[in-house]
Amino acid sequence: MKIICPRWGDENFYLNTPTWGDLTFSNAFKAMFLKSATLMHVTRYKQKRTDWIEIKVNESELQKLNAYLQNTFDTNESGMKIILENKGYSSIDDFYKSKGSYSCFKTCNSWVNKGFKESGLKSCLWTPFDFGLLNKYK
Repeated sequence: MKIICPRWGDENFYLNTPTWGDLTFSNAFKAMFLKSATLMHVTRYKQKRTDWIEIKVNESELQKLNAYLQNTFDTNESGMKIILENKGYSSIDDFYKSKGSYSCFKTCNSWVNKGFKESGLKSCLWTPFDFGLLNKYK
């Protein structure tokens, strides 16, 4: 079984902050307060992790969620996703160009929340942090 885990975020932050030890004030400030390009960070797992929360979806919700995810990727003139070659943190992940701009008001958590909302899943009015949405599924 292969599990694909997509995450959306600030391009500069993703590429220049592979670990929390690499975090700089400049990268954090730019991500939170300046308009910037975004990436999809896609990680491939061989098995489910124990700290994940299972969310049951029906076929319609899954189709809507997949459409939301697909629409987040930026594409070239041929309609293909634009991968950043050799930019992943390891052999199991990659970065792709994406649509939108990250900020302290539009975070990766609010991106997930919007996808859930558009798919008909439980969601929050707005959630810049993960606990707002995670609490709906515990």
